[in-house]
Amino acid sequence: MDDVYESTEGKGISIGIIGPDDSVKRILKVLKAFPSFIPVPRPYEEEDAAPRLAEEIADGVEAILVSGPLPYRRIREEAGVKTALHFVPLTDTGFYRALARLKNALGPDRRLRLSIDTIGGQVVGKLLMEIGESRVEADHYGGSVYPTREELIAFHRERYESGACDGALTAEGSVARALTKLGVPNEWVIPTDENITVALERALLSTETRQSKEAQIVVGLLNADHFEKRIHGHSTEHEVQKFKLDIHRMLLDYVESLDGYLTPLGGDEYLFFTTRGIFERETGGYKTIPLGKQAYQKFGLSLSIGIGFGRSANEAGTHARAALRKAKEAGGDTCFIVREDKTLIGPLAMADSLEQNLSLTDAELLKRVEGAGMTSAYLSKLLSQAARTGRTDYMAHEMAALLNVTVRTAHRLILQWLDHGLVRIVGVEKVPKGRPRQIFRLIFLEDEGWR
Repeated sequence: MDDVYESTEGKGISIGIIGPDDSVKRILKVLKAFPSFIPVPRPYEEEDAAPRLAEEIADGVEAILVSGPLPYRRIREEAGVKTALHFVPLTDTGFYRALARLKNALGPDRRLRLSIDTIGGQVVGKLLMEIGESRVEADHYGGSVYPTREELIAFHRERYESGACDGALTAEGSVARALTKLGVPNEWVIPTDENITVALERALLSTETRQSKEAQIVVGLLNADHFEKRIHGHSTEHEVQKFKLDIHRMLLDYVESLDGYLTPLGGDEYLFFTTRGIFERETGGYKTIPLGKQAYQKFGLSLSIGIGFGRSANEAGTHARAALRKAKEAGGDTCFIVREDKTLIGPLAMADSLEQNLSLTDAELLKRVEGAGMTSAYLSKLLSQAARTGRTDYMAHEMAALLNVTVRTAHRLILQWLDHGLVRIVGVEKVPKGRPRQIFRLIFLEDEGWR
């Protein structure tokens, strides 16, 4: 078997991946952004094997993700599997991509009649209307609700050979390959990375392990390295107290971003509580702690941080102390995590995810986005979202939700970014009632160096 399918060692949530070889590889690529998952890939050449593969791995995984609706239905109907089943859905992005490719192949300016399966007639009609495409007519599969591969192939072949259709759009990879062999022009409506991401997120939330760990208490211990030396740099007690208050305020802001609770333990040490789900998201899957860089930039101070996971608050606190001890032994200015099984994660990078994960090197561009009112917090969220989903187009209300601001604030920010050439208007979405919604593209994210 190809090296790409070798099992990943380690502890996490096992998920089965079933589909054609190329689909499984694409899912595994996107899966790298989900550190909690341990993939159990099972590619097949013929989808007849899907039910058998699902039965083989069902007892060893918490969820199974199937590449498409047809093998998903086969597994549900033919396999005795009680494990949570999910499939990768299709959205407008995948349809538009396949349609454009097929139109280019057959002649972009000619009128076309296409046979289409899996995607409903109303959905296709709406999608074509939204892009103002009047030169394409759709002939939909009207057979059984749950068609077989052979039925879909026969449908497309008959429509093409009878001259009723010029080509085919299919949601099944095996059908596309068969049609190609038969000489029927076709395109496979392939799910995008964002479709796969959505499916993986749903699968993750459905697992018992995730549900139990999402609300698990996390205990953190923060210790300022060489704090006494920093104190000696202040000439009066008043300055010392102000310095401590400034540090406390910075830590409060950070713990607030975790929806956590902070309390000082005296001197140079602080204790905080949060939940595991929030901590995982805010650290990018236990990769970075932006607080470390912030403390150094503001106060010239380095931090040692210990994080503890546990089955009880007492156990999590004990593990946090052990993790802090490990951070101190490593020389400080770092963070370690001790999990409930006493295994160690770390050291986590004491920098923000902007620099650690996205390798920003363009100083001029950084200066320009800051001059446009795009704070490091906003920039970090936009870049993280782009790295995870590849998305660069937003409407104002979507931007507001992403940045956690009001729609009015989002409009104001977008206008600033438009003025500085960071954003451009790429389209308009018509709504039944109200004003049309403009679609904005973050053009600075189109540079591959940012993703």
